[in-house]
Amino acid sequence: MSANHARSWQQMEAQQTPDQKQKVNVKVRKQGWITKGEKVLYSMVSACLVGTGLFVVSFSSSTDTLNREVQSLEQTVQQQKAENENLMFEVKELSRPERITAIAKENGLKVQDAKVKQAEGYSN
Repeated sequence: MSANHARSWQQMEAQQTPDQKQKVNVKVRKQGWITKGEKVLYSMVSACLVGTGLFVVSFSSSTDTLNREVQSLEQTVQQQKAENENLMFEVKELSRPERITAIAKENGLKVQDAKVKQAEGYSN
């Protein structure tokens, strides 16, 4: 019986029309790892991250420049204060009454009153 069954199967294949034997090609589209929507979202997020990074670097650079200028000005102020203190000390040294009377005697002036008082500044 199996031989008869095989022969009948062969006869059926021979009787089939060419349309029935024809293979149908199915195109399989490969799915990408990332969809187009995800690509757009990732692109936007990465652009925002790059923009934020640039802003942070720019802000940090301007802050650093400003801090350097402030330090430079503070150093200039400290130098000026030191110079002012030196000049005030020199003013006190040069305005001593003994020095003034000594210079007056050297130039031939006569000091009539032996009590020389130091004049103090008057400020409002």
